[in-house]
Amino acid sequence: MKLFETHAHLDLPEFDADRERLINKCFDSGIEYIINIGFNKETSLNSLELAKKHLHIFATAGFHPHDATDFDAELIKRLAREKNVLAIGEIGLDYFRNLSPRNVQREVFRNQALLAVDYDKPIVVHNREAHQECYKILKEAEAKDVVFHCFSGDIIFAQQVLDEGWMISFTGNITYPNANLDDVIRMMPPEQFMIETDCPYLTPHPHRGKRNSPLYLHLVAEKIAEIRGITPLEVAETSFNNAHRFFRIPPDPVKPVSKKGGKSSKGKKSKKTTVKDKKKDK
Repeated sequence: MKLFETHAHLDLPEFDADRERLINKCFDSGIEYIINIGFNKETSLNSLELAKKHLHIFATAGFHPHDATDFDAELIKRLAREKNVLAIGEIGLDYFRNLSPRNVQREVFRNQALLAVDYDKPIVVHNREAHQECYKILKEAEAKDVVFHCFSGDIIFAQQVLDEGWMISFTGNITYPNANLDDVIRMMPPEQFMIETDCPYLTPHPHRGKRNSPLYLHLVAEKIAEIRGITPLEVAETSFNNAHRFFRIPPDPVKPVSKKGGKSSKGKKSKKTTVKDKKKDK
């Protein structure tokens, strides 16, 4: 089963002991691509460095709402020009934790959304208990390619997001008894969803409480398949194609194509955890 991990944090210290071994295991197990997500200066830079080391890992750059007071626009502009940085994120609003003043969160989210539009980059949104304000800022920025990571809204907000042509993404929390996302999963158009782990957080059942990793992504696909009454392979294939299109995955570097049409492929770190530690209970 071919899978696309759209939201991971493999640069964090939780993976220091076995990062390269785990990455190799992921690719051997059927994970084809990994998007490693930045959420502040350090993790954005570290995600880029990780992407430079691995052909099928790509990075995002952004300032999470918890880090809004540290926002560095020039850094985002610089990273947005990097070929291995495919999106701006994760950015957005978090009115549950409120670790940054709400007015600062809104201003920083707005600025980053506008930068994403200026640089023609997709946007990875963190939205917690701020549905309509997130929606309003994205609409005002005229954002086109948007994914609501770890979707947490109800069916009404899901329809609002989907009507804009935006994407929703599901994590291991859909396997929890109190997830309340079955109706959203049933109604979503097949071309507008992706799957993720948000590792090392939100480990799916039956591994909840352990460190999460892309190796558990298949459990998200299996749960969606169960709810929609289709096969896990269908979920994997559809979400893979959606993610490949959304992130505009570049072709692998290849040698020049001969007149006969033959070609041969070329083959193919981090600290600061305080912000993401604050998200563990999401």
